[in-house]
Amino acid sequence: MSQIKGTELFVKALKEEGVDILFGYPGGQAIDLFDSLYGQNDIEVVLPRHEQALAHAADGYARSTGKPGVCLVTSGPGATNLVTGIATANYDSVPLVCFTGQVPTSLIGNDAFQEVDIVGITRSICKHSITVRKREDLGRIIKEAFFIACNGKPGPVVVDIPKDVQQALGSDEYPAEASIRSYKPSTKVHEGQLKKALSVLNEAKRPVFLLGGGVNISHANQSMTRLAELTKVPVITTIMGKGAIPSDHPLYVGNIGIHGNYASNTAISECDALFSIGTRFNDRITGKISEFAKNAQIIHIDIDSASISRNIVVDIPIVADAKIAIEKMLEYAQPLQTEEWLATIQKWKDDYPIRMDHRYPGLNPEKIIRKINEMFPDAIVTTDVGQNQLWTTQFLTMTGKRQLLTSGGLGTMGYGLPAAIGAQLGNPDQRVIAISGDGGMQMNIQEMATAMCQELPLILCVLNNSWLGNVRQWQEMFFDKRYSATCLRYRKGCTKDCLNPEKCCPPYTPDFVKLAESYGAQAFRVEKPEELDAAFAAAQKETKRPTLIEFIIDPEANVSPMVPPGKPLNEIILEC
Repeated sequence: MSQIKGTELFVKALKEEGVDILFGYPGGQAIDLFDSLYGQNDIEVVLPRHEQALAHAADGYARSTGKPGVCLVTSGPGATNLVTGIATANYDSVPLVCFTGQVPTSLIGNDAFQEVDIVGITRSICKHSITVRKREDLGRIIKEAFFIACNGKPGPVVVDIPKDVQQALGSDEYPAEASIRSYKPSTKVHEGQLKKALSVLNEAKRPVFLLGGGVNISHANQSMTRLAELTKVPVITTIMGKGAIPSDHPLYVGNIGIHGNYASNTAISECDALFSIGTRFNDRITGKISEFAKNAQIIHIDIDSASISRNIVVDIPIVADAKIAIEKMLEYAQPLQTEEWLATIQKWKDDYPIRMDHRYPGLNPEKIIRKINEMFPDAIVTTDVGQNQLWTTQFLTMTGKRQLLTSGGLGTMGYGLPAAIGAQLGNPDQRVIAISGDGGMQMNIQEMATAMCQELPLILCVLNNSWLGNVRQWQEMFFDKRYSATCLRYRKGCTKDCLNPEKCCPPYTPDFVKLAESYGAQAFRVEKPEELDAAFAAAQKETKRPTLIEFIIDPEANVSPMVPPGKPLNEIILEC
């Protein structure tokens, strides 16, 4: 057994875990780790321009590839800048392993330069966080970090490595497997509970499958499609569950929730059996909890026992991985007589479709996203948060290889661009499109430099309405148009209580086209529907640099339909 430094074992561990891309930002307490990575051909170190974006890039890589995203930053502000990215991944069950440099163990607790207790800071927003106190524990802790991140309910793990541990000599052995007595994720499903759930489903007259992000995370899409086709039960999804079955499938109804379609929300309100898989039942999908599916028996399958009956009390709880449970159900499920119920749902879909053209006849998000459907059938699409995200989840068709990456649980603005970078690095043969608002794009706009340096042909779609649009919509609907701090054209000389901002606004800052061009990217501004084809065609031809397309849309375009806060799903406002 030879002796090697902790930094050398760190590199060996990454190779053993199959890490091919590491998203890192160097600094004093991580410089030894970066030095050990110098000249390594098996691991590409990607240098974003901000640590928050670095975490989102690792997140996009993980969601799109199914492999853990790996981060490395220095101590202090380097570590704290990861916090939003860690929380984003935690809420959406994304496997990340985040390594942070730390001051030497002898200085911990002494307020040393760039010392923070990153383990304490992140404990509530990750699956596991730990400081390596001894060199002999380093290999085991790294092995356990990857195991915890990827097994059971996926999520982020933080490993804090003090500088003296990095430099110390120790064994070159890296464990072949992790054995954690206190963490043994279940890989089985209780067949008795499953059969009980299926008996409820079989007796139902108005059954519904409600699918969340857990179905996509477990890669159960094909199995779930077969189960829906076998049982003939309609499928509704959360935003994170979109794509669980193809969105053009005749059994797919649409998204549920605050901006779900009429048919989905009404079906949930009127169903007599709700079979939910891989969803947390958060407030964005339930509306008023006491009215949610109040006439239904509710079955809930989730890998996390803590999620079951936390928000919605269920009748039949089943703790299991979504794919394992779905494939076991395929052994026992049978066709149901749902023709009348399906016809009723289809009539709701036909009578109350989501459309924008009649209210916003010019360039609108529906036209933009439907053009993406047409021209990029296999693209990976990331979104920011706000109206751009909601329009994307309404109009993007999920078929074939297409993936949708979005911050669902935390709702993180600034996610779209860096997540697209990670997705493109992990999937070099697919087109990656980021859809952002003008507000969200500016939160991590510096990552245009990363995209340029990595020669990534990203297509960045900025839906520019000159507002923080989602908040503006709420201010219009519920705050008597008191537009407080939401106008992005505002300058100090503007009238504080402006009620007609589009009439006298100063120029928008920044000029997105000029800003993108200053980074070396290709850029276009689109103001009319007839300009869509040319802009996207030019973006398609680009293979070595990003293309930014700024779409000038109606400042007052709203996301419809909408369930007002605190109201049940069936009290839906069809046009906002």
